[in-house]
Amino acid sequence: MITHAHATTVALTGHLMDTGILARVLDDVLEYGGDYRIEQLDLGRQHEDESRALIQVRAEDAELLDRIVMRVQVHGANPVDPGTAITRPAPVDGVFPEDFYSTTNLDTFVRLDRDWLTVDRAEMDCGLVVEERDGRPFIRNVPVSDVRAGEAVVCGAHGVRVQMPPAVARGEEENFGFMSSAVSSEKPQALLVRQIAERMREVKAEGKRILWVGGPAVVHTGASPAMVRLVRAGYVDVLFAGNALATHDIESALFGTSLGVDLAKGSGVPHGHEHHIRAINTIRAAGSIAAAVESGILTGGVMHAMVEAGKPFVLVGSVRDDGPLPDVYTDVIEGQRAMRAQLPDVGFAIMVATMLHSIATGNILPAAVPLVSVDINPATVTKLADRGSAQAMGIITDIGLFLEQLARELAPE
Repeated sequence: MITHAHATTVALTGHLMDTGILARVLDDVLEYGGDYRIEQLDLGRQHEDESRALIQVRAEDAELLDRIVMRVQVHGANPVDPGTAITRPAPVDGVFPEDFYSTTNLDTFVRLDRDWLTVDRAEMDCGLVVEERDGRPFIRNVPVSDVRAGEAVVCGAHGVRVQMPPAVARGEEENFGFMSSAVSSEKPQALLVRQIAERMREVKAEGKRILWVGGPAVVHTGASPAMVRLVRAGYVDVLFAGNALATHDIESALFGTSLGVDLAKGSGVPHGHEHHIRAINTIRAAGSIAAAVESGILTGGVMHAMVEAGKPFVLVGSVRDDGPLPDVYTDVIEGQRAMRAQLPDVGFAIMVATMLHSIATGNILPAAVPLVSVDINPATVTKLADRGSAQAMGIITDIGLFLEQLARELAPE
């Protein structure tokens, strides 16, 4: 018989019933082997009113209780009496202490002594390292691969609280009210595109950057010219992709084909299967994509436009890549670091036709950054949301048609 000798009370605020957050918190407590008692539940009377719940969470030992509290913090539930944070030194490079605090993608705050300090950057599945900068304590998110022996790592759930983005707490996606479901396939696409375009204009007016994550279908569907127009119009500030998008974009610029298929005629060409590897070889001989642009070898396409506009791109490869291009990170940890380095000032992210890169990017994005995923396959958007990117909104459509419509809104010819 479980005695549940250890207990703490957590508070949860927001549209608890409409969003299902309360049910998810209670389910997680039970799933992790704990128990609960609702001490107080104040339901909002009007639709716009928030609700508040106080929930006593119980577990048979302190370690399990900490694990449960960390879990429910994913939903914005915080201990009423959080205490102060406990730190322990990392035992060796690349290893956290056993009871390290596992982060969410929500804005996070840590209390040292009496002061609450804001964590430098929100990212899920990391640890929190406390250090001193300019004579003051500073707390940063650190992936397990980057922690160094002796660094002070926050352990347990004491002295840590998280904050849901206001729009999520209210049960809405701010500036995305046009979608009533996470995955949209039967909404008027022209309206969706117009409202995404308007959000992009707002982001640029705020001085923030737009992040694109793209797959090779951008090229295969003939959407490269539309993407080029968006780059030149200033609506692509940084691009994350794999070897494939860049390779087939360059193949298209050099040979007029994508995977050996003539993009003008939609049919294969003699020896077309060789074109992608010949494109890779051409860029490798030049030394880099930028060098190929500067020397006049590469004169068109998305990658050419990115170089010409002076916009950064991060290409991270996989075990199945041909070549790869010289710009591709073949060490995925180094690739992750390069991606993280481009996230400051990103105010909007749009992901088109790529599942793995979308999930990888979603994993390092704060929940406060609005995110739209566009794919012909509903599973791409669903998996992205299931892996923690709850802010992801989806449009199920052909990528070529979507990008052409978006380019008409933002960069008319």
